[in-house]
Amino acid sequence: MSGHHHHHGHGGGHCHDEDGHDHSNDITPAIQSLLYSQVQFDSITTLNEATPKSGAAIVKKTWAERLNDEPELESDADEQLLMYIPFTGQVKVHSLLVYTAPTPSAPKTLKLFKNRDDIDFATASELSPTQTIEIPQPVAGADVFEIPLNRAHWNATTSITLFFEDNWSDGEEDVTKVGYVGFKGTFMALNREPVNFLYEAAANPNDHVAIQGVSGVGSRIL
Repeated sequence: MSGHHHHHGHGGGHCHDEDGHDHSNDITPAIQSLLYSQVQFDSITTLNEATPKSGAAIVKKTWAERLNDEPELESDADEQLLMYIPFTGQVKVHSLLVYTAPTPSAPKTLKLFKNRDDIDFATASELSPTQTIEIPQPVAGADVFEIPLNRAHWNATTSITLFFEDNWSDGEEDVTKVGYVGFKGTFMALNREPVNFLYEAAANPNDHVAIQGVSGVGSRIL
């Protein structure tokens, strides 16, 4: 019987999806809105990670791997984590995707900084963040949290620094664990593309003639 009910409910949800209005029961992001191929994985740095490169590893997880137990980012000396995540160009970030196992080690307060590659724990506590969010406390069986960001603050983003300030243990648990981090948004184009385009547009035949005229032809006429 339960199978029948499940199928029935799924069918109802599917109808909603087809008319394009209610996607609330499907959190799978459209591939084009997932900022994955725009992340510079090799340049991700994480401070206070217990295992080297584990911060980069959880960002590198694909959408299909988001709920996998491993790899997992775990803090080392205390509950705080600081991750610097650069993009390959400019992005508009719409939301943060985060998955953590349902334990007191799940992160709570998260401060986000835009386009700063110089933040350490001292400055992260002092600087005014671009945005502060509270990650909901995860429950067993939950999927990724999608946390909308204030889009007005996240245009022309070239990097995001995530400062996981505390966790849900109220100070009793020194370890913070994060299983998956991703972003949704739109990709603007590589920073250098518009520059190249401008140079190419400026180098039209008339410019070449003018330059030659100064160095060669012009001097012979004089």
